[in-house]
Amino acid sequence: MRELRYLFALLVGSKRKYVDPSRAVEILKDAFKSNDSQQQDVSEFTHKLLDWLEDAFQIKAEEERDGEKPKNPMVELFYGRFLAVGVLEGKKFENTEMFGQYPLQVNGFKDLHECLEAAMIEGEIESLHSENSAKSGQEHWFTELPPVLTFELSRFEFNQALGRPEKIHNKLEFPPILYLDRYMHKNREITRIKRDEIKRLKEYLTVLQQRLERYLSYGSGPKRFPLVDVLQYALEFASSKPVCTSPVDDLGASAPASGTLPPQIPPSTIEQQGPSSSDVPSTSPVQRSVIHKPFTQSRIPPDLPMHPAPRHITEEELSVLEGCLHRWRTEVENDTRDLQESISRIHRTIELMYSDKTMVQVPYRLHAVLVHEGQANAGHYWAYIYDHHQNRWMKYNDISVTKSTWEELERDSFGGYRNASAYCLMYINDKEQYLIQEEFNKETGQILVGMDTLPSDLRDYVKEDNKRFEKELEEWDAELAQKAQQEKLLSQIPRAPAPSPAPVQAGEPEYLEQPSRTDISKHLKEDSVQAINKALAEQEDRGPEAIMDTSSANAPAQAAPTQRVVEVAIPDVGTFVIESEEGGYDDEVMLTPNMQGIIMAIGKARNVYDRCGPEAGFFKAIKLEYTRLLKLAQEDPPPECDYRLRHAIVYFIQNQAPKKIIERTLLEQFGDHNLSFDERCRNIMKVAQAKLEMIKPDEVNMEEYERWHQDYRHFRETTMFLMVGLEFFQKKSYMEALLYLIYAYQNNKELLSKGPYRGHDEELISHYRRECLLKLNEHAAALFESGDDQEVNNGLIIMNELIVPCLPLLLVDEMEEKDIVAVEDMRNRWCSYLGQEMEPNLQEKLTDFLPKLLDCSTEIKGFNDPPKLPSYSTHELCERYARIMLSLSRTPADGR
Repeated sequence: MRELRYLFALLVGSKRKYVDPSRAVEILKDAFKSNDSQQQDVSEFTHKLLDWLEDAFQIKAEEERDGEKPKNPMVELFYGRFLAVGVLEGKKFENTEMFGQYPLQVNGFKDLHECLEAAMIEGEIESLHSENSAKSGQEHWFTELPPVLTFELSRFEFNQALGRPEKIHNKLEFPPILYLDRYMHKNREITRIKRDEIKRLKEYLTVLQQRLERYLSYGSGPKRFPLVDVLQYALEFASSKPVCTSPVDDLGASAPASGTLPPQIPPSTIEQQGPSSSDVPSTSPVQRSVIHKPFTQSRIPPDLPMHPAPRHITEEELSVLEGCLHRWRTEVENDTRDLQESISRIHRTIELMYSDKTMVQVPYRLHAVLVHEGQANAGHYWAYIYDHHQNRWMKYNDISVTKSTWEELERDSFGGYRNASAYCLMYINDKEQYLIQEEFNKETGQILVGMDTLPSDLRDYVKEDNKRFEKELEEWDAELAQKAQQEKLLSQIPRAPAPSPAPVQAGEPEYLEQPSRTDISKHLKEDSVQAINKALAEQEDRGPEAIMDTSSANAPAQAAPTQRVVEVAIPDVGTFVIESEEGGYDDEVMLTPNMQGIIMAIGKARNVYDRCGPEAGFFKAIKLEYTRLLKLAQEDPPPECDYRLRHAIVYFIQNQAPKKIIERTLLEQFGDHNLSFDERCRNIMKVAQAKLEMIKPDEVNMEEYERWHQDYRHFRETTMFLMVGLEFFQKKSYMEALLYLIYAYQNNKELLSKGPYRGHDEELISHYRRECLLKLNEHAAALFESGDDQEVNNGLIIMNELIVPCLPLLLVDEMEEKDIVAVEDMRNRWCSYLGQEMEPNLQEKLTDFLPKLLDCSTEIKGFNDPPKLPSYSTHELCERYARIMLSLSRTPADGR
């Protein structure tokens, strides 16, 4: 009792996202443990819990009573009384009984009132009004209803043939407002009259429906049709005019125009011809071959009409027949309409039978619905509870509490839709406002909310728990801060200064070819701006051919002893003869899209460089490159041509990175030491490096700069997860593909939370992640069906280690209907085995496994570490990504 008080108090005032009920649950498990260690039915558990709480409150009430009869709040809230009136073996009886949860059968009924009517009447009730009848039966009448009325819906029945319980998935509707006047003892006489009237109306309704059925399904044979249609067809037949034609004419009309049919031989000629000696041996005349004669073996029928029509009918006969058929059809239509209207009126009368003012005085409002999803042996539970202050439904699903709607409640609770249905309904007396009204401070008159509604001892307990939680948060934050500080220190290990540019370190990403410097200052000066403006007015751009010619012409004929000369083919640019100091040139970097664009821009800026010097040439080249990247960022290319993968700056522009971040990144690229392969590039590289050195520490936030580049690295990593996962998927290696696609989706979701252009198409990744899970589920089910111990175990390993941990990822976003349907399909696949015969060891494994599969918790369990990604150059990554995206565009994917 104490632990339950603590648990409910924490639910009211805790600052935690969810409350751990383990201590209370362990006590309940020990108290309710059965001798045969069988799992308790939810109804049994609820009955025992209420009985236990009732006993606890009774002990407390007796201790505190002061000469008065002790009051038990459990009894006053949840227990009512009914009067059982009946006849047993010809003798009348009356008994008053107390009830808590009122049991109702579901099977065979369509709504809650039908269940209640069946529960309130047992046996033959006609004997209750007769003195001499020996029939037995009884009626139940509520004499006292509790403020909180609980209906226990019996959705489980025992299958005698299979020897195990089964769940009833039938649809059962229940209203938001339930009027119980018709079941009250004080209204028994009125209710009996109305029940007799309803019974009479239903009997008459059955007669009318049978009569209507004879009109709608007319005929004596196996096929039946509406009578009005039969009469219409007869009228159409009688009115048809015969258009005669010969079958031979029909055949000739259908023959090809070229006259490929052989000429017809007259029947007499065919009959006079006998078999030749070459066809039939003279010794065996009986064995001669049968000659197929299509137009002689059966006599040609007389001329036939092209469509069914009367052969002989006079105008007078036709006139009489048409008049009769028209009249009969009108009579049938009127009779059918009258029957349908009468049936509708009776239905309406029955529906309104209890709507008069005297029968709507005891309203009960639906307050909570307890839902079970699964089968009789396994499943998951959650609840819908109405928030009377906010006037909306809330869904309580383990640690997840979300806003809901009546439409969602109907879908999950009525049944008949998937495997979810209500097993318990809680209604509260709509006239007892104290059940839902807010509490007020007696002294101040202010509304009490949250912890103010708790007694002092529970308030202190919750405050202590909140303090512990705040301390836990502080320790957690400190731990995270310490970890972040360690990572920052590791990333800022100082490099030894070098007189000349050093090679790019292996740990640097390909898209940033120059290591970051932290002691640099502003790169845009007034004199530089004036120089570039002057140069731009005096020069003209030149094409790639001239650029390549110029680049080649600038290469010296002989290299110095400390230099090497290599020929490099750069995509989209051309072939260059490059000189470089030994060890100072990286072939792979020269192939990156960044380097291609920079070399092209420097080549186009040659005129400015020759006229105004390196600094003006640098500004011209950097402006050209930025303009090109800006244009790429504004385009909308197909998925296989994602410019963000080629250029970090395109990613930054699309996601509105600060201008300083973009400028510094572009300067880093122009300052790459690999540009020292000819004099012009080398001088522009030096200008860029000088501009970097001029940037002051307070002009560029280096932490923000690193964050943007870290986001871009995260984007490239997500791309690689997606690409490798899709490649495995196309190879049908679904187990390998799943982990890559899971991490691709999670990383991509994190990226998209920062902006729509930060990641990839979420629907695409979601589709293939879902397909991967469905295919693995089918494979695991096939292994289980094999019955082989090793294969069964392998199938369950796939489910436990791959499928089950992934289900919360699909359920966490309840707006993604396709994912929810996929989860239900996977669950239904395994639940279907519950109704099949199987070996005891398989049944035991299935029983152990199903609760894990049917657990609807959205708490995401820990996964293995992300799979190791291979190392790709930018060029290779773009090529492979384009290849896989093109293959997807050629393969239709349902649901995408």
